[in-house]
Amino acid sequence: MRIDAYNQIQQIYKNSKINKTEGKKSSSSKFVDRFSMSDTAKDAQMVKQAVDNVPDIRAELVEPLKEQIANGTYDVSTEDFASRLLEKYNGLF
Repeated sequence: MRIDAYNQIQQIYKNSKINKTEGKKSSSSKFVDRFSMSDTAKDAQMVKQAVDNVPDIRAELVEPLKEQIANGTYDVSTEDFASRLLEKYNGLF
């Protein structure tokens, strides 16, 4: 095994590493990050904000039902309830 050859190869690799780093330091190009949204994305963002501003519960529909339940006057038709229950059940399969 020749140690001289190994030392020569090692010196070549050391020199190439130095040359690569020097080349990187000399480049002085400036990069600027930019962000732009398409019109479709802007419209989607507006729609999302509008939906977020709408309350999840429509109080004008819920309040009369709450009052009927509190007064004991809320009546559910058993036939109507059963038919809707079967519709939902059949829709699952």
